[in-house]
Amino acid sequence: MEITLLTSSIRTSKPLNNRVLKGFDPYTKTSSLSIPLSGISVGGRPIWVSNACRLNGSRVSLSANPVAAANHLPLAIDGCHVFYGDASKVCRRFCGLKLWILQNLNPQWAKRKHERGIEFKSLQIQDKDQFTEHMETTLSHGGHVSEGASAISFPNEASIEELTDTTSRHGEISIPNVEPAVSTKVASSMESPLSFPIAGTTKSASLHGKHSDPNFQLDVSTRTAASMESSSPSLGIAVIGATGELARGKIFPALFALYYSGFLPENVYIFGYSRKTLTDEDLRSMIASTLTCRIDHQENCGDKMDTFLSKTYHLNGGYDNKEGMSKLHARMEQIEGESEANRIFYLSVPQEALLDVATSLADNAQTKKGWNRIIIEKPFGFDPLSSHQLTQSLISKFQEGQLYRIDHLLGRNIIENLTVMRFSNLVFQPLWNRTYVRNIQVILSEDLGVPMQGRYFDEYGIIRDIVHSHILQTIALLAMEPPISLDGEDIRNEKVKVLRSIRKLELSDVVLGQYKASSGDKVDAYLDSLIPTFFAAALFIDNARWDGVPFLIKAGKGLIKHRVEIRIQFCHVPGNLYRDRMGHNINLASNELILRDVPDEAILVRVNNKVPGLSLHLDASELNLLYKDKYNAEVPDSYEHLLLDVIDGDNHLFMRSDELEAAWKILSPVLQEIDKKNMVPELYELGGRGPVGAFYLWAKHGVQWVDDY
Repeated sequence: MEITLLTSSIRTSKPLNNRVLKGFDPYTKTSSLSIPLSGISVGGRPIWVSNACRLNGSRVSLSANPVAAANHLPLAIDGCHVFYGDASKVCRRFCGLKLWILQNLNPQWAKRKHERGIEFKSLQIQDKDQFTEHMETTLSHGGHVSEGASAISFPNEASIEELTDTTSRHGEISIPNVEPAVSTKVASSMESPLSFPIAGTTKSASLHGKHSDPNFQLDVSTRTAASMESSSPSLGIAVIGATGELARGKIFPALFALYYSGFLPENVYIFGYSRKTLTDEDLRSMIASTLTCRIDHQENCGDKMDTFLSKTYHLNGGYDNKEGMSKLHARMEQIEGESEANRIFYLSVPQEALLDVATSLADNAQTKKGWNRIIIEKPFGFDPLSSHQLTQSLISKFQEGQLYRIDHLLGRNIIENLTVMRFSNLVFQPLWNRTYVRNIQVILSEDLGVPMQGRYFDEYGIIRDIVHSHILQTIALLAMEPPISLDGEDIRNEKVKVLRSIRKLELSDVVLGQYKASSGDKVDAYLDSLIPTFFAAALFIDNARWDGVPFLIKAGKGLIKHRVEIRIQFCHVPGNLYRDRMGHNINLASNELILRDVPDEAILVRVNNKVPGLSLHLDASELNLLYKDKYNAEVPDSYEHLLLDVIDGDNHLFMRSDELEAAWKILSPVLQEIDKKNMVPELYELGGRGPVGAFYLWAKHGVQWVDDY
């Protein structure tokens, strides 16, 4: 019989401790640990393994060391060893070897995003003396003791405690300081099968039959998708301002959608915090009507909804936030129990209450048994000064990595597609610069069907609400240099470089507008100030890649169309042979890449082609990838996307403090002129195309107005 023993590679965050395996060499990754192989022959020359030999999805090393002695094998990490011998002897001798190796190495395998594979948490031997005695009895069953063979002894209880205290972080495996001892006790072949009970089960698992000795017991704790609630950290999500419109209409439905689709653990708990006197059932009844299941898979919808609601709790925080947060902390601890727990706090509160709520939360509601993450809604201050003061106050209480400044518009699929389009398609990479790109347009126009936030919008306006975060973040993702990785901090580092490179805005390159609303119009008629509802501007990035390329932005409300798209217009073909056959408007013949989110999500490429027929006529056509035709799947809401990013710790779509400061620097000259009343918005008809000045701004920079296409 032939058996192949694979010893897996282990990735560590620091050099391997030589106490992991006796005689372990951290450079060659080999060990002098020997296994008794009496009666079994071992291949005496190097064994070469093909690439098909894999362990846990990882490629196994291609060589093994020759064996020095006939009955002992030096274990080599990433090695492959072949044994020959009688089938019964080989099977019995190695039946407990795998469990022993797992107990000594105890690898904590890295978790991948959204995966719930079976994972060994720990392997403990409860009674060393009983186990050793039993092993000696078992080894002597069926034969006399062979001189010169070695028996494997197990670590003591102190070593096991040291083993279970070892943790793994950021996907890197930590190796505990456990030294497996090799004794010189005489042993014979393992003739008896092993039997051991699994933790959490009533029956014992056995190898080759049952075992009658009750003293032989291994405690194996496993984690599966079904048992995550008891073995993995719990997740508590507290929605501060739970009875508000945002929480009821967006946050709770997004959390349920994630739970229904399997992206939240079973041991998740939702806490609604407000100033209203409500019971748990009152909150559940309030949000139940807003919860819906996926259109494309609605199995067990009712059961999932009932389970989700049963995990939802309400707490009346009152008007003293310090006392309220202390109550919230106590309630969360009561539900979480003694196990490890992580927490997310979504601050869905007015800006004037944000700082007091955040400070009280930091002092009274954070868990010490896991991580804490804080979600903050826009706007992030009213001007550069107020934003800086807010940031300093938050940083004094939290670490920057805990803060997630959320803008739901950045959770759209079009934003995530920007980096994918740029960095995964070779055809675009050499074109993404001033040599080939003529201009870039970022457009967000909303029609009468998109509701406004009333008095909130009258106070902050479109510049602070949309341009400051969504528009500038979109430009940063479009224009940034390739990051060294997809890690959130690496992407943010490149984004902030773009924002700092944007030239100071010239007032002549800015157009402000405000729609003319009457009491008969079906819109919020709160606009009794000069706060603009329309903003258009030409931005320039002073760096080697984009020098001289205008980035034209347009954001407006109450317009004729609801349109959200990005247009990258390329330069004209030098010396174009077909110029005379393209008609009077050469701009219509320019190649374009269009990323459209609304009305229908699509990726369009405008190219020139010959019209079929005997004559030579050219036409500009669009190569169309329409998502609803290509992908038969429901597009998740942007809040689902961003909340999942927070849970996973992915912060690349959330503004960092230095990004925030750089964005305010770009817009502060315009905001100061508005406050001084030196710039007055141009009025435009509700449901129209916007201010006339925007047409002239586009023409000034040689760009065709998009509505004329």
